[in-house]
Amino acid sequence: MLYLQTHRPLKNDFDDIKHTTLSERAALREAARCLKCADAPCQKSCPTQIDIKAFISCISTKNYYGAAKLILSDNPAGLSCGMVCPTSDLCVGGCNLYASEEGPINIGGLQQFAVETFMKTKLPQIRDPNLFNGGDPPESFHSKIAVIGCGPAGVSCATFLGRLGYTDITVFEKEEYVGGLSSSEIPQYRLPQEVVRFEVDLMKDLGVKIEFNKCFGDNFDLMSLKDSYKAVFIGIGLPEPKVIPIFAELTPENGFYTSKTFLPAVAKASKPGMCPCKQQLPKLLGNVIVLGAGDTAFDCATSAIRCGARKVFVVFRRGVTNIRAVPEEVELAREEKCEFLPFLSPKRVIRDVDGRIQGMEFCRNEEDERGNWATDEEQRTTLKANFIISAFGSTLQEERVIRALSPLELTSDGLPKVNLHSMQTSEPWVFCGGDLAGISETTVEATNDGKTAAWFIHSYIQSLYNVKVPETPSLPPFITPVDLVDLSVELCGLKFKNPFGLASATPTTSSPMIRRAFEAGWGFALTKTFSLEKDIVTNVSPRIVRGTTSGHVYGPGQGSFLNIELISEKTLAYWLRSITELKKDFPDHVSDN
Repeated sequence: MLYLQTHRPLKNDFDDIKHTTLSERAALREAARCLKCADAPCQKSCPTQIDIKAFISCISTKNYYGAAKLILSDNPAGLSCGMVCPTSDLCVGGCNLYASEEGPINIGGLQQFAVETFMKTKLPQIRDPNLFNGGDPPESFHSKIAVIGCGPAGVSCATFLGRLGYTDITVFEKEEYVGGLSSSEIPQYRLPQEVVRFEVDLMKDLGVKIEFNKCFGDNFDLMSLKDSYKAVFIGIGLPEPKVIPIFAELTPENGFYTSKTFLPAVAKASKPGMCPCKQQLPKLLGNVIVLGAGDTAFDCATSAIRCGARKVFVVFRRGVTNIRAVPEEVELAREEKCEFLPFLSPKRVIRDVDGRIQGMEFCRNEEDERGNWATDEEQRTTLKANFIISAFGSTLQEERVIRALSPLELTSDGLPKVNLHSMQTSEPWVFCGGDLAGISETTVEATNDGKTAAWFIHSYIQSLYNVKVPETPSLPPFITPVDLVDLSVELCGLKFKNPFGLASATPTTSSPMIRRAFEAGWGFALTKTFSLEKDIVTNVSPRIVRGTTSGHVYGPGQGSFLNIELISEKTLAYWLRSITELKKDFPDHVSDN
């Protein structure tokens, strides 16, 4: 099987990090292997519902633009997701070839290859020029919309709103850089900063504005936006780490970090252009303990190795089978010699007279017959360590942010109550997505929250102007100037939308086949040859025979096959009715008999 080829730097190698893609030859080979599969390549896909077999088919024919267009139409963060999302749990995990000798199709790698290839073209995104029949947008599309947070959820929401035709969208970002968690907490070797900027630039191509250093809770709150903005989307993530009491007084000077202090420090020192001042990587040495079993914990562990740690222990309360991190993250940590210590709960931090961390004491964590976990205080383990990184997850505790969410109804966890169908909060003009909505754990899920919210923000704003939108969501696709190139040709008085058509052969055996071809973009078609009813023929079966140039060999040595299908068995009435229906549904296509 082909895996994504990633340069994994050694200690302090952040300056020279390169993120390579699958080679073109490898991508074509992988795509061809996928298309040999009798069914669709996977039985389930990521929440954005990308048509996996369609974009892989484009790769197999070297139509890399078409592949990227399909991906970005459904997922504005298609490149980020191709690099960091848990494909083993999503698309690859459901691949029909999973149990085969060669293994499942590397769908994430192919997605990354297609969008990276498109990124090199530097083509801008444009709004569909036919969106309002070529005219100006109605008044409702000039409504002001605020997006709080420039992370995956916010970028996705703003992008889809821009594609829908809204002209006054502002993203408020508290930092001086874009990307949210994708920039601050995912290491450079997994997600380069230029990838995040590429996706944000595509959003800006649609006229979306970004205002930096605008902190929700300090510079503005929901009520201050209500009079000026018709709708607001909140995608600020969860800004504070969960910290257990034994770490309450510890700081980086003592050797203690949380994921919210360690990973941003690593990112600002390693990601070009993210921070205006050149920061230094956190200097770690000796043994480092990382607490947690999620993706963030493993990002901390592998980053700690690159920051100088001699040995990294990943410690978690439950067993290895309960690790929440995706297999790709766990395997990377194993490759880099991180040691996993399960069934341990933190008990006490050991410090020297100057307050520096010297080690940590743990208690054994065990599961009883009923599935409940309990700490056995009599079984204790001590680990020597110079640094501790806590990665127990994130929360929202900051009072100024909670006050800024007023008047939203909050859950017992202090998060906004959200309708998970529409991402709408208790206030109909406020929508929410990403970590703050309490359900998204990956980049692709946050992106999907923004996509869902964009449609229902559109529905809400249009309802204010008494305009009814379709019940079935329909979002405009990704479009660039390439899509405006006129490929039409005129021949013998007939106007063809493009010079690509189907001849009178097997692909035009029936009306549904021609319909599928037109939907795929073919410009014209000739029906299969047919006769009058009095001359009707009956085809023989089987029709596939050994080619005359094949000699006497069979099996793998077979040189060719011949299709001896005769003319169509369909009647004149069938084809006249079919052509009438096709012309009605595809007036700009040419179909003839």
